[in-house]
Amino acid sequence: MSEHDTNSETMGEPTRRDFLYLTTGMAGVVGAVSVAWPFIDQMRPDASTLALASIEVDVAALEPGMSLTVKWRGKPVFIRNRTDREVEEAKAVALGDLKDPVARNANIADDAKATDVDRSAGEGKENWLVMLGVCTHLGCVPLGQAGDFGGWFCPCHGSHYDTAGRIRKGPAPENLHIPTYGFVSDTVIKVG
Repeated sequence: MSEHDTNSETMGEPTRRDFLYLTTGMAGVVGAVSVAWPFIDQMRPDASTLALASIEVDVAALEPGMSLTVKWRGKPVFIRNRTDREVEEAKAVALGDLKDPVARNANIADDAKATDVDRSAGEGKENWLVMLGVCTHLGCVPLGQAGDFGGWFCPCHGSHYDTAGRIRKGPAPENLHIPTYGFVSDTVIKVG
């Protein structure tokens, strides 16, 4: 045993030096966090961005056959009150005839089939359709109530969507996507 060894060092008990290492390390961590926090905090979205995270849309004026386009998160959202004929046409399509058999509806399971009811607002509200107005081919904005299937048509590259927003013809690989939304009252839809 050397003359600098003490009983606490040889027995593994903490020494004053261990305490100083620990407190210096903790002071360094607190200092690093206090320096980094302003940079981390400035990356959080501000109140105006958070306000755009969801929007409420009054659809009371939309009669059957009418559409409304609103902007949400910088993208167009198509809201359509479909006619009974449009709903029936969409229901009559066999799933085997669809180019994309997946619903692409953020409100239901990821693997849900692209039936008309799974593309619409659901049972009792099958006439309502809420979709992102962005073609799944290259991001163009399709024209409403146009194309070979009476739904939406993207003139840029010739993608045709039916009255449920499902891709039926053209280069688009997927159905028009449906964002998270819900009815907060009989006439107000909250998107996001």
